[in-house]
Amino acid sequence: MGSDTTLFEADLAGLDALELVAQAELGRWRHIWSLTWPKLAAAAVALAVWQLVVASHWRPSYLLPGPGTVFRELGHQAATGTFWRAISITMRRALVGYSLAVVIGSAIGVAVATVKPLRVAIGSLITGLQTMPSIAWFPLAILLFQLRESAILFVVVLGAAPSVANGLLAGVDHVPPVLVRSGRVMGAKGLALYRHVVLPASLPAFVSGLKQGWAFAWRSLMAGELLVIVAHRPSIGTRLQFARENTDAPAVVALMIVILVIGIVVDGVFSRADSAMRHRRGLVDRAA
Repeated sequence: MGSDTTLFEADLAGLDALELVAQAELGRWRHIWSLTWPKLAAAAVALAVWQLVVASHWRPSYLLPGPGTVFRELGHQAATGTFWRAISITMRRALVGYSLAVVIGSAIGVAVATVKPLRVAIGSLITGLQTMPSIAWFPLAILLFQLRESAILFVVVLGAAPSVANGLLAGVDHVPPVLVRSGRVMGAKGLALYRHVVLPASLPAFVSGLKQGWAFAWRSLMAGELLVIVAHRPSIGTRLQFARENTDAPAVVALMIVILVIGIVVDGVFSRADSAMRHRRGLVDRAA
């Protein structure tokens, strides 16, 4: 009798465990769907508006093609190797330029944050560089580097580094003074204070600066690829420029969609990193 009871209780425990797993799986899918359906709805609305504009004959179809024509063109391009080579060239430029901007912007941000005379001297200059349109740098970049990869990277770095530096400065400025005093009481001084107290506390604003820096880097890169055509380097911007010169509207819009999707995907990566960081710091209400 005792063994039968034990077996029955074990079976019940197993069923309870399966029910908990099923509930957790259902909750996970509900969470994914709650994040997905607004984006799908927004895409559907955008496509519907696009189709309505095309149907109104506001512009001829050879200048403003419909979604069906554009997506067929996108599928045709995706079936070719040159399309994926163009994406790889563009993404390599983006990663190299953005990485350099992060290193340079972080170094400038730390230096300006730690040395007060330097903050007074060039603090406003960093903001001025951030607000300067990246397209304005290209005449100088072409004079310095001619039509080469370095001209594009030069402008990408100048477009993104000030945002990274300003993000770090904003984070340092918003560190609570009580936290700094607590670090000093525990023996942290000089660089150790910045390394173990100030910089970790400024991380949320720094991540925002990194995200904004990526946006500036991506925009600068697209402008650069439209202006600086490097031989035997068929990037996304180069293909977009050639499509415009050939009045190939479906290809133009298809490539614009590719640029938009890449930007959204990278933004999603930054958003996930920001959300995970806020969860670890207890800045998100889990009950909400």
